[in-house]
Amino acid sequence: MISSKLRCGIALAVIITGIPAIFIGRYFFFPDLKPLRNENPTTTSFIRYRERQWKAEKSNRTVSLRWVPYNRISPNLIKAVVVSEDAKFWRHHGFDFAEIKNALQTNLNSKRIRFGASTISQQLVKNLYLRPSKNVFRKITEAILTWRLERTLSKKRILEIYLNVVEWGDGIFGIRQAARHYFGKSPGELTAEEASLLAVVLPSPRRYNPLSKGGFIERRAAVIRERAFPAASISTYHDSVAEQPEVTAPAAADTAAVSDSAGTGKIDSGIPATPPSLNDSVAGEW
Repeated sequence: MISSKLRCGIALAVIITGIPAIFIGRYFFFPDLKPLRNENPTTTSFIRYRERQWKAEKSNRTVSLRWVPYNRISPNLIKAVVVSEDAKFWRHHGFDFAEIKNALQTNLNSKRIRFGASTISQQLVKNLYLRPSKNVFRKITEAILTWRLERTLSKKRILEIYLNVVEWGDGIFGIRQAARHYFGKSPGELTAEEASLLAVVLPSPRRYNPLSKGGFIERRAAVIRERAFPAASISTYHDSVAEQPEVTAPAAADTAAVSDSAGTGKIDSGIPATPPSLNDSVAGEW
């Protein structure tokens, strides 16, 4: 006969293990990702997090996303970002298992947990839906949502959303705002050099500035250019992924707005002493 203490212990164990399982399991069904096929997000979990930070600082800064369709974004930028952030993006199904293995080995060697090896799909999931915390439950949730995202959207649509919602500088969200802020042009006009400089900031956009002269920024941009733009032309690369299914996003003004209490939203960033690796995930703080 089971004692009352043992029954209580079993019940407690079921509760402790069952609640997280139920919480995580719901992400197999929620949120509904199908609307992303042809609806553009107007905000993200990360943008809301940044706006809460600004509010706590008594700032009136806000973010307003306006869409730039995939076919109006420079192929130079597309290639630079993929090479910098996720070189296997067009081939994997959401996860780069070789990079995951390397990250696990790094964690073991350093005797501390430092999650890494995030693909563009994983980064997009974190930006759209998750909170800025690092724990096992969030990584499991991220994996579930990434698996679903890759089975719901085409690669082109994933990349289009990513480029339009991520942060490219302190409070600078979306490639339209970034291209205007740094280079005074539309995303479709970005050169290979400008695209490489922009790709540099993605691992930590509040710390890096693509316009910084000399040092790490220019060295890393040169590495990206060397890998992304060898002798073959960008058009050849762009044609090589033409078989990806097209997704037509709803028409929207090709503008983006970020405002602060001064009405500018332009903030310079310094360069940290220790740069990240070429495949570090977007926004190290996130």
